[in-house]
Amino acid sequence: MESISIFEMFKIGIGPSSSHAMGPWNAAKDFLSRIRLNGKSLNYAISIDVFLFGSLAKTGTGHGTDKAIMMGLLGFDIEKFKTNELSKNLEKIKKNNSIDLLGNSTIPFNPSENIVFNYSKQKLKHSNTMMFKLVFDDGSEEEATYYSIGGGFIQREGDVTQEGNKKSAIPFPIQTASDMINWCKTERKTLAEISFENELKWREEEDINSSIDKIWDVMLDSIYEGCITSGELPGGLNVKRRAPELCNQLLGSNNFSPREAWLVSLSKQSNKIEIVTNWISCFALAVNEVNASYGRIVTAPTNGAAGVIPAVLLYNIIFRNEDSKQKIRDFILVAGEIGMLFKKGATISAAAGGCQAEIGVSSAMAAGALANSMGGSIDQILMAAEIAMEHHLGLSCDPVGGLVQIPCIERNTMGAMKALTAAQLAINSNPEDAKVSLDAVIKTMWETAQDMMSKYKETAEGGLALQISVNEPEC
Repeated sequence: MESISIFEMFKIGIGPSSSHAMGPWNAAKDFLSRIRLNGKSLNYAISIDVFLFGSLAKTGTGHGTDKAIMMGLLGFDIEKFKTNELSKNLEKIKKNNSIDLLGNSTIPFNPSENIVFNYSKQKLKHSNTMMFKLVFDDGSEEEATYYSIGGGFIQREGDVTQEGNKKSAIPFPIQTASDMINWCKTERKTLAEISFENELKWREEEDINSSIDKIWDVMLDSIYEGCITSGELPGGLNVKRRAPELCNQLLGSNNFSPREAWLVSLSKQSNKIEIVTNWISCFALAVNEVNASYGRIVTAPTNGAAGVIPAVLLYNIIFRNEDSKQKIRDFILVAGEIGMLFKKGATISAAAGGCQAEIGVSSAMAAGALANSMGGSIDQILMAAEIAMEHHLGLSCDPVGGLVQIPCIERNTMGAMKALTAAQLAINSNPEDAKVSLDAVIKTMWETAQDMMSKYKETAEGGLALQISVNEPEC
């Protein structure tokens, strides 16, 4: 069975897209790093070209694919990269008409010429395909093709062994929801315990806990930053940020500094249904407005769906008082395990499966984690995840202008609310009466993804993308 860590499902990264930005960033860095590791000096390189195909070509400009590739070629680490330095690095490349490969080997480089958006309709193995070509002064070349398969995951063409299979064997291998149920019941452990014990095969206990805490801290920071940052989103659509305005209306003030003071104000909010639902929407909007602005977020499991899980988790903390470190860790562990089922059995890439693969999966992850926090059994947890995904089946990905803004940002609020409803339904239901299993809905999702027309898979060639007239996205 393929082994995936929760730290692959939840990656600290940069907006606006995991498949169109983080994946290409990782691929560019991996391409050059492998060449150097194989003993070939980049100092003798004279040119590099990058070719983008399929969805990467069609919506790559709006998703910042070209920007991400350049940061990868420079050798930056996504998790540590300072987002406010993006413009400075891009300006340097443009001004000097050159790029420093992995930070030290300078070659001529013109983004408009050396990054090629190939719009041909050739048949591709994956809709997010990119090819790198590096030429040396002796005439030799290095080439490689990569696929960005969702959530920042990449696959290099020709690699036989996937990254997940290189890890140490885990005590509780899981491929399906049925496996989860069997392990939890036979071992008499919670899903969070099963997940944690699997992670212990790869990391020390202290490292696991501190890494989960860091993930939540970045999630929380993205909510806070989104709530205090006003203005318009970049890209040419002139979309106004709504999270700060909604936050101001709910708190009656615009002085929310520092973050801890803002959290104290949240803790005093009413539990009236209209207040709670407004806050859930605000939290989700905030994260995805940060994502759309090339800010720091956590893939959950992707950038485009990054707001759902943080919104539901903060709801659980503020309005259900489930605020202990262990409760937060368990939430992320359970959500991560559920996300892995979709990664293994279907896809978490909108370019491969439409928006059901992003918002649908994140909603299912959040629903299961919330049901767990509510005291649900393993059957109720998976029932919650199933309900959430069942009502996202067939959801297309049709970004207006190729940007992760319309309808992507609002869809995060819908995914969060569906997660809440799904968890409540599951907790108040008998799973033995359920007619649809999570395994069945994952299988259905994948079959639906394969049947879905390509124009509804992150190409901006169908759906809302054709109904709204926009200017060319900013490069």
